[in-house]
Amino acid sequence: MVRLKNYKTQGIVSQLTSSKLCFYNMTKPKSKREEDVLKKNENKFMKDIVSGKYKSYYLIYNRKSTDEAENQKNSISYQKSENSQFAIREFLPIASVTIKGFCREGVISEKHSGFKEDDTISFTKNGLVQYSIDRPKFQKLLQMLNKGYFKGIVCLSWDRISRNKGDDTLIRKLMRRGIDIRFVYAKYDKTSSGALHMDIDGMFSQHHSRVTSEKVALSTKNNREKGICTYRAPIGYLNLGGMDNKPLDPERAPIIKEMFKLYGKGKWSLSGLANYANERGMSTMPMRRRRTQEELLDEDLELKDIPKISRPITENNVSRILGNLFYTGRVKGNNGNYIKSISHKALVTDKTFNTVQLLLKKNTISVHYVDKLKLPLRGVIRCTECNRVYTPYIKKGIHYYNARCKKDCTNTLKNFNFKYITDKIEKKIRTLYFTDEELINLTVYLGTEISLFEERRAEEIKQIERKKRKKREDLKYLRSNKLSFLRTEVYTPEDYANEEDKLNNELIELQGQEEISDQAMHDTMKEVIKISELLKRVTEYYGFGNTNEKEYIINILFSELFISDKTLKYKLHRGIDCLSERFHAVCDPTAWLSELYADIEYIKTSIKDLDSVLKKN
Repeated sequence: MVRLKNYKTQGIVSQLTSSKLCFYNMTKPKSKREEDVLKKNENKFMKDIVSGKYKSYYLIYNRKSTDEAENQKNSISYQKSENSQFAIREFLPIASVTIKGFCREGVISEKHSGFKEDDTISFTKNGLVQYSIDRPKFQKLLQMLNKGYFKGIVCLSWDRISRNKGDDTLIRKLMRRGIDIRFVYAKYDKTSSGALHMDIDGMFSQHHSRVTSEKVALSTKNNREKGICTYRAPIGYLNLGGMDNKPLDPERAPIIKEMFKLYGKGKWSLSGLANYANERGMSTMPMRRRRTQEELLDEDLELKDIPKISRPITENNVSRILGNLFYTGRVKGNNGNYIKSISHKALVTDKTFNTVQLLLKKNTISVHYVDKLKLPLRGVIRCTECNRVYTPYIKKGIHYYNARCKKDCTNTLKNFNFKYITDKIEKKIRTLYFTDEELINLTVYLGTEISLFEERRAEEIKQIERKKRKKREDLKYLRSNKLSFLRTEVYTPEDYANEEDKLNNELIELQGQEEISDQAMHDTMKEVIKISELLKRVTEYYGFGNTNEKEYIINILFSELFISDKTLKYKLHRGIDCLSERFHAVCDPTAWLSELYADIEYIKTSIKDLDSVLKKN
């Protein structure tokens, strides 16, 4: 054994040894006193970090990708070993800090995909671009490095720290600011060749994830095309880890088969079948609960440590079982249709299944409330992902909204209150009306551009006149040869009438385009500015309005509202939507106004609606 004489090396070894002891202590069940001590130590560590005590120290970052379960080379334990040995060889002092949910003895371990990234971005008034980082520990690490709390980090390779361009950009910015990021498997010189080496590694790490994603998608598609079950089989079948073999559950399958037969007789209810199944000891398949946020950040917690739980059969379980074509020996294909399966056997015949479907449809009772509660924004707000409507309800005097999204819906925002949605809507409304600067710019552009409008319009009118003449000639030819066309069956009577209507409508549209003049442009502009000023006043009133008043304003402005955990999307009523295109006015005001002229009547109607809001108060 080589004796390590350098004091820096000895310090690292002692830290790594204490890390093992700390790991042992932290995995043992903690008493209240031990938890208080750990909390006290964490607070002390944070004070030391902020004070600059660890400015010359490093952290170790390990990441295990969620799509590399079988790759032992990239396991957390392997990375810890390699990164620690590298720190010893390079005499890099590792900060001996432990913060719950972040690091242990200066070692950060995270189980998260480095390829997926949030596509949502936002811009601040100061020109800053903001986007979310999905990896919680990586996000906190970047914040600490950005503030200069640590000198740098040690990581196995580039693909462990990032596999997407967004995170790549942040890492490179930190490196340019002097943050020392060391890689065990690579060394990037501060030259053009070193930069190229870094670019290639970043490119290949992203390419690897893209190829893996494509292979998985293609394999899933091909398997579904063959009739292989690529998803979890429902209750009554066993999921043994393979897609091509979903055998019958010897305990649950006979009971489910009997449930189909009993319901097919027409004398059993769903609740009766649920009791029947529970009396025979049937339960749902054992499933693990969702991990808490604390458990997601716990690097030592494995899924196998969370026990699986079975639950009693409910009426909803029975309904899903009886309506699932999987039990007839079919699986979902690529287009969502069911095809014959080669992964499992049918539990019931098609005849039995179809009989059950007829009875289910017959016994379904739709509840229609004659007098619905008059709650605000009923039927207005929908889920962005699955288009399900958010239903309003009252709890403890507060208006809430809930959506029963589809099973595959990725929207996690299932509940929110009235204030949450109205505050988001207010922010959107405040972006619609013109700012003082925009009004000045628009007026200046219009003053210079509108004078050139007539010259362009003269040429446009010539083109319109040529098109009109062509349409008239086509109509004349069609009518003069009507009898010949019908006799020779070139047109059926219905086709002839459609063709004639089409030419007439096109001619009317061309005549409407001729009516736009420079005076019409000025009038349209006045109306647009007027609706902007009204909306600005209405927005101020919206801020302190009551529930009914806010709902009234929202219904005037928006025809559709879609919300998810990330964004609020909307569609404005025709006449109001002219304000959402205001930025185009700065680029090409006359073209913008020409398009708006067709909506002038809708704009005037919207002005009356907004004016009615102000007159009420």
